[in-house]
Amino acid sequence: MALDALLLLVGLGLVVLGADWLVEGASSIARKAGLSEFLIGMTIVGIGTSMPELVVSLTGALKGNADIAIGNVVGSNIFNVLMILGVTALINPIRITDSNKRRDIPLNILATVLLICFGMQHTLFGFGSSDTINAMEGGIFLLLFAAYMLYSFKTGKTDAYEDDAEVSSKASSKLLVAIVMVIAGLAGLVFGGDLFVDAACRIARDAGLSDKFVAITILAGGTSMPELVTCVVAAAKKKGALALGNILGSNISNILLILGASALACPLSFSNMKAVDLGVLTLSSIMILVSAWTGRNNKIGKLDATSYLLIFAAYMAYLFMTI
Repeated sequence: MALDALLLLVGLGLVVLGADWLVEGASSIARKAGLSEFLIGMTIVGIGTSMPELVVSLTGALKGNADIAIGNVVGSNIFNVLMILGVTALINPIRITDSNKRRDIPLNILATVLLICFGMQHTLFGFGSSDTINAMEGGIFLLLFAAYMLYSFKTGKTDAYEDDAEVSSKASSKLLVAIVMVIAGLAGLVFGGDLFVDAACRIARDAGLSDKFVAITILAGGTSMPELVTCVVAAAKKKGALALGNILGSNISNILLILGASALACPLSFSNMKAVDLGVLTLSSIMILVSAWTGRNNKIGKLDATSYLLIFAAYMAYLFMTI
């Protein structure tokens, strides 16, 4: 137990350090390449910080444990929006642009709806013999992910934020240094997150908790630790575009890339997913759009952040009450 506690602290330290390097390096690359920080956050940072989820979900699928693969992604996406965006917006309101409202946020909702439709096709539509995401549907997810990435890079140079025009002392460093910072930051996030998750799982399983509960709470929170720290660091540095891009990119990657790849490895059963879990997942994706279209400033403000955190707390309470 003492060793696991030590590994938790070491993992957290690597995640914090990696997040700082990743934010600085990615911001520098964005400016030098003429790309918006949102795009960098959604692609390099978003996909990079989703690597722990990829490892956990793909490993679970290869071992035939769909509860781990599905629960990890569902839990991570809920955690990303309700907890991480909630905390981030409390530190600094997050600006939402017109392109976010037209393209990125609706795609996040679409990916979530597709996940539920594919995963619950027997219950909802009477198709197939069970509620399972198969290899063909996983391939569709991967094709959609590739198409979205190509489109985003084609349009990325027109989506720059005025709020992100400040240049820090590190942002003037050479491109090679920025690339090294991104790689080192991602390594710290992935290896630190891996240490954190492994130690947390051992502690949880010693307590006799189920695979689904571990996946949707401890694993989801643990594998989302890179996103949490990255967004908090970005908010503290007044880089809200990077934070929002990180969350949307991570959530879209979790569904289209991670579950797409996992479904190719092994069919993913939704038999243990409850209506409450999928309902909160859908609500979390819609709430970003609600925040974008309400109020006067096109921001996720402190009131929005508070509502996110209250819903997250209520969901966590429900999970612990139904163990």
